[in-house]
Amino acid sequence: MSSNSPLQAVRGMNDILPEEAGLWLWFEDTVRDWLEGYGYRNIRMPLLEHTALFKRAIGEVTDIVEKEMYSFEDSLNGDQLTLRPEGTASCVRAALQHSLLYNAPQRLYYSGAMFRHERPQKGRYRQFHQIGVEALGFTGPDIDAEQIVMCARLWRKLGLRDITLQLNTLGDIAARQRHRAKLIAYFEQYSSVLDADATRRLHTNPLRILDSKNPAMQELIMAAPNLMEELEEDALKHFEAVQKILQRHEVAFEINPRLVRGLDYYNRTVFEWITTRLGAQGTVCAGGRFDGLIEQISGKSAPATGFAMGIERLLALLQEDGMNPPLAPLDVYVMHQGEMARGIASLVAERLRDSGLRVLLHCNEGSFKSQMKKADASNACVAVILGDNEVSTKLATLKPLRGGEQMQVAFGDLPAKINELIKQG
Repeated sequence: MSSNSPLQAVRGMNDILPEEAGLWLWFEDTVRDWLEGYGYRNIRMPLLEHTALFKRAIGEVTDIVEKEMYSFEDSLNGDQLTLRPEGTASCVRAALQHSLLYNAPQRLYYSGAMFRHERPQKGRYRQFHQIGVEALGFTGPDIDAEQIVMCARLWRKLGLRDITLQLNTLGDIAARQRHRAKLIAYFEQYSSVLDADATRRLHTNPLRILDSKNPAMQELIMAAPNLMEELEEDALKHFEAVQKILQRHEVAFEINPRLVRGLDYYNRTVFEWITTRLGAQGTVCAGGRFDGLIEQISGKSAPATGFAMGIERLLALLQEDGMNPPLAPLDVYVMHQGEMARGIASLVAERLRDSGLRVLLHCNEGSFKSQMKKADASNACVAVILGDNEVSTKLATLKPLRGGEQMQVAFGDLPAKINELIKQG
């Protein structure tokens, strides 16, 4: 880029402008209230982590680690660092580092930016935002099912439609090892027709071949050995219990034996909430159980389950359904004309704010007519009009902006009168 070129955002990393931010703020408030209703507490982790954390947690033979991470060497000390591509590994690292699991299991949630070097397209960006939910230290199927049920509640709360649930189990490590051996033997028979990704993964991570989106591979994948046939009794009972709880709550689901998720740390329950309305980027929320991750990071075994949802994708669905960003609430627009009025207007605005009102003070010059246009467009309930005459009499002109007669009100009575008008609607 030349020194004279206009500076723009990095490709795939988008600005969220004020016109859009209102919907983000509403969504975040709604989600926070929903999570607190299930007893989850907020945790905030740094954007940067040591690269080794993600290699150990996610798996070195994954698309994320091999191709998508923003990693670099810290020029100050030589550390290998990575912008977080997902939140689970960071959350688990933080919980372990600060001994959060010492006394009791933890229900935690976080939100914020994640980073992956991908080809930008609708619903897939290089900087994207997620809400992540993790329950650490819980062993039973009840927590797996509760996390799915709580997602169903959120979709109802948001008014989202056309989101369906796919469910699977990956069993335990011994079953996956038996299945792995069968997958390798099966796909080796068709090595001449495997695509480049499948060939690369064949002897390192064959389970990920089942997650391929290549249409030419689908017939081969559908005939591959089924992990469900390798599951041991404990894992089957766990999966059956999850299904029964979902049925009790009337949460519809489809069992998809090819659902494996893209990260190595999952075991037993895995799920995805998907939609057909976002093209190829149809997964809006996904997760499952990851009992082995804590041991991978710390060497100490502990159960865990969680999920993450893509904010951009969910907001795209809401906007497609016609939801407009809520306008920022505003109670009062303060107008003024004349030198004396200008000096008093900011004091009046501050006194109104002292009483809890949301106030926009007109700044710069402007005729009463132009100021009134701005007041009407501000979505405020009332306008306070100050001219030199109002200043000398200490009586402000109060004009309802949504119907009603304007009136003269003493400066000291303004807060009470405005609140009365707001209550009246």
